[in-house]
Amino acid sequence: MAAALRGRAGPGGAPALWRLQSRRQSSFDVAVVGAGIVGLAAARELLQRHPSLALAVLEKEQEPAHHQSGHNSGVIHSGIYYTPGSLKAKLCVQGAALCYRYCDQKGIPYKQCGKGLMALDSPYTGIVDYKQVAQSYARDFQEAGGTILTGFEVTDMDMARESPAQSEDGLKYPVIVRSKKGQEVSCGHIVTCAGLHSDRLARLSGCSPQPRIVPFRGDYLLLKPQKSYLVKGNIYPVPNPRFPFLGFHFTPRMDGSVWLGPNAVLAFKREGYKPLDFSPGDFLDAVTYSGLWKLVLRNVSYGLGELYRAFSLSAQVRQLQRFIPELTTNDVLRGPSGVRAQALDSEGNLVDDFVFDGGSGPVGSRILHVRNAPSPAATSSLAIAAAIADEAQRRFQL
Repeated sequence: MAAALRGRAGPGGAPALWRLQSRRQSSFDVAVVGAGIVGLAAARELLQRHPSLALAVLEKEQEPAHHQSGHNSGVIHSGIYYTPGSLKAKLCVQGAALCYRYCDQKGIPYKQCGKGLMALDSPYTGIVDYKQVAQSYARDFQEAGGTILTGFEVTDMDMARESPAQSEDGLKYPVIVRSKKGQEVSCGHIVTCAGLHSDRLARLSGCSPQPRIVPFRGDYLLLKPQKSYLVKGNIYPVPNPRFPFLGFHFTPRMDGSVWLGPNAVLAFKREGYKPLDFSPGDFLDAVTYSGLWKLVLRNVSYGLGELYRAFSLSAQVRQLQRFIPELTTNDVLRGPSGVRAQALDSEGNLVDDFVFDGGSGPVGSRILHVRNAPSPAATSSLAIAAAIADEAQRRFQL
């Protein structure tokens, strides 16, 4: 039997301790797949707009924000260097304002420490613990009557043949969602916010296989505490438009540490946070995709440079010395890693904006897929949630 996720409030209003509770309800009007920060924000927004609906979030891990949402740099981006007029830029600017307001309302600590972009100062940039923000979204959702089912890894979606839940229009909850453990829930509609597995869920539901997700691991260095005085705010390079996720930067953290990096190398496992993590299925998915080879062949020198820096501490420090010349290899330690769910089309082009879509057919027509929510998705989460809710209302006639 699946379990519902509950929490006790901790500092800042975020759940400090999660406990599992047996669930009895198995039918929902809307199921959101993925308890990352975007999925939780979307579920929260939908329930705020439609409090009479039965909503659930399905999560394969035992806690929310376990992957991308819990392995990012924690920056609240201002949006100044995203393509003007893009959905990404618009949602980032809106999302940053909403993020600051939400943290103020919930008492979640943050620092508005600013960012230097070459010679430009961006005082609106800040830092926050996004895992704490995501857990607060989860608490809001549960307190409003929503259900979070953990340990529920979605492996199948199909139309129900018959159901006791009937309405005058036929089946009220016609879609059956099954987990790897054999659990089932029935629902009327589905919203997927699956990050690193978004393309797989799309294929599972009969929707378009494009764009594909190719995982890139980003490794950070840590500035030794005695050298933290060197960094007083976020320091970012001007991004390369061909590789918007590349570029070493300096990121102060809420705990007082300073992260340096990251690099970007192909990950051999979609949730592989260590250099030697390997999944045969994930590896084959990546290396048999023509889009990846087209990207690699066009950018061999970039790729080799990133791979070299992944193993060479001195090479990474040389990148950082462009901004702080006195920095040395003795001032840094190897730190944490994250994996970016990079959407890539069949021509080898990086998909750098948000992609929402659905499909046709009995199951596909009842699904809204959030196919690509790249950085700054955490900053933009509340704005993205509003966009998702708008689209869900239009498609599902909620």
